Amino acid sequence: MVHILCVLCVLLALIILLLLWKIQLLRQSAEELRRGLQERLDTDTNTLLAIPSRDSAMCRLAACLNGQLRLLRRERWQYQNGDRELKEAVANISHDLRTPLTAICGYLDLLEGEKKSLAAERYLSLIRGRTDHLRSLTEEFFRYSAVLSAGEKERTELVSLNRAVEDSLAAWYGVLSAKSIAPEVELPERQVVRHLNRESVGRIFGNVLSNAAKYSSGDLRVTLEEDGTITFSNAAPSLTPVLAEKLFDRYFTVESGGQGTGLGLSIARHLTERMGGTVTADWREGTLAVCLRFPENGAQEISWSV
Repeated sequence: MVHILCVLCVLLALIILLLLWKIQLLRQSAEELRRGLQERLDTDTNTLLAIPSRDSAMCRLAACLNGQLRLLRRERWQYQNGDRELKEAVANISHDLRTPLTAICGYLDLLEGEKKSLAAERYLSLIRGRTDHLRSLTEEFFRYSAVLSAGEKERTELVSLNRAVEDSLAAWYGVLSAKSIAPEVELPERQVVRHLNRESVGRIFGNVLSNAAKYSSGDLRVTLEEDGTITFSNAAPSLTPVLAEKLFDRYFTVESGGQGTGLGLSIARHLTERMGGTVTADWREGTLAVCLRFPENGAQEISWSV
């Protein structure tokens, strides 16, 4: 009797060990599936999931996941291909519109030198205004498609944010003055330096200043902090917190803002995030604040002479 009990105990122990070994293999297979799935979601690869386990349930799971990966890969390719074709179409259309628009503007210049009645003068002024607006829209769409089509990696260099703010304000001085806007500027004495694309930084600041010129009630305050935060704030009584959150959406414009494509701040956000920064808009008590942040990357520790 004792001998039979010993044999049963040994068999039970072997069964337990076998089950533990089986469970361990299943755990390893599940972990391999998890890692493999994560890698294939993070990278663009055509390889499928493979596991060493012969367990039928795990094999069916791997086959199901591979089927979903194939579907996801196909949909991703269709999306990327369609997105690329759309960008190319926008760029081509914008480019094709430039030639007739340039010709129209040329003929308008010739007409302005001819003798005209008062009614013809008024009609010509209206045509000139709408033509200039159409040309502005065309250029904005072209720039937007060019920005999105550019590669994710840009040539970077040491850029002084202090100097970049000053240069942008100087470039927009005429536009701001025409709107009776005299900016208040607060810059730190120490140069705030980052590894950025100089042209992209100029375009970001320019688009933000353009937005301020459209919606400001006559004031503009620009501050730069030593941590790389740049804030453009101005009174904007026509906005609301909900509208402020939508300012970076493509093609969104505030009705009281007049003519525009709604692409300026969308481009600014795309360029900022591509360089590792962030941009937000906050509206409180009638004041809109557009805040740009470029994180430290070691560039500020390098000596900089102005």
